[in-house]
Amino acid sequence: MGKEKEKKLEVTKNSCADKTCPEHGNLKVRGRTFKGYVIRKFHKRIVIEFERIVYIRKYERYLKKKTRIHARLPECKEKEVNVGDYVLVGECRPLSKMIHTVYLKKLKEK
Repeated sequence: MGKEKEKKLEVTKNSCADKTCPEHGNLKVRGRTFKGYVIRKFHKRIVIEFERIVYIRKYERYLKKKTRIHARLPECKEKEVNVGDYVLVGECRPLSKMIHTVYLKKLKEK
């Protein structure tokens, strides 16, 4: 009986009541995934930025462009993520006007 109670406590500590958490809620992650650095952190949201290379046909040259994406940050992961971390986010259904991706995991710390 003691071990069962410990397991239940671990499950409740690790889980969150957030419906839009891909691990504990019912939010499905589908489509593309993006890797980038966290440049801003808000309550329930992070902004990641990454560089991509674009070819310009007229000049036959390449150009570096920066892309910013707003991602949903579940309540259970808020303490885990800080500004400057390299993270992985995945596409999901639209959650708001700006947010169409959700935080999945941290790849590297600052």
